[in-house]
Amino acid sequence: MNLADVLSLFSLPFMQRAVLGGVLLGILGGILGSFLILRRLSLFGDTVGHSAMLGVVLAALLELPSTWTLIGFTVAFGLGVIYLIDRTDLGSDTVLCISLSGSIALGTIGFSYLKGYRGNLLSILFGDILAISNTDLILLLLLLGVTLAWLIISLPEQILLTLNTDLALVKGVPVRGHRYFFIVLLAITIALTIRAVGILLVNGFLVIPAASARLICQQFVPFLATAAGIGAMSGVIGMVISGAIDLPSGPSIILIQLLGFFAVVLWHRQG
Repeated sequence: MNLADVLSLFSLPFMQRAVLGGVLLGILGGILGSFLILRRLSLFGDTVGHSAMLGVVLAALLELPSTWTLIGFTVAFGLGVIYLIDRTDLGSDTVLCISLSGSIALGTIGFSYLKGYRGNLLSILFGDILAISNTDLILLLLLLGVTLAWLIISLPEQILLTLNTDLALVKGVPVRGHRYFFIVLLAITIALTIRAVGILLVNGFLVIPAASARLICQQFVPFLATAAGIGAMSGVIGMVISGAIDLPSGPSIILIQLLGFFAVVLWHRQG
């Protein structure tokens, strides 16, 4: 495909929506993923992401709107997992493994009852960013606005909570409230990201840009900005490469993020 063909491809409305969706998801993934890795919650994101299969199955069985059902399910599931971690003496990794296995088992069993739905399995596993709608973009813009407002209002508390939870408690920071609100933001982001890159790749969208930024920046705010920038740039570059050489869009974005991570690792070692 020559340059003119690529440019004409990006004049199509669905491609423009996909690029904008990739940028918004990249920014959200970079910001929330930064907190995810600093608070050592990477497995939490993976667990909520994989549980989405059960949410998709429930939406199909009950004939409910998939987007809203998936958002509601991931929020309820994420809060339920945090509640179990807080209310039991079990380690968080144990609770996460139990929740992950249980949701996948229930989702797989439920999926066996969806005889006419099997053809959509690949879209659940790998997503389809080209199918992103105007409603999805509006939801992403609203979610990004709420996330940025939350950060601006509570940035000093978030930094203290992330770096030293015990000290935050002593200083009267409402740790549990901030924690649960972060989980709600993260769960909604995961639900919307799954529509673009699927269950199998969603955690990479959150973790890889933040991990790359962590190697570049040591200060908190530049770290968040760099992670968001890497997420946005990888969304654009991944979509261009996907359109130019006809590759799956979601995996192309993840591949760009992965190559960027390796480049940062090499640069970091030489430094």
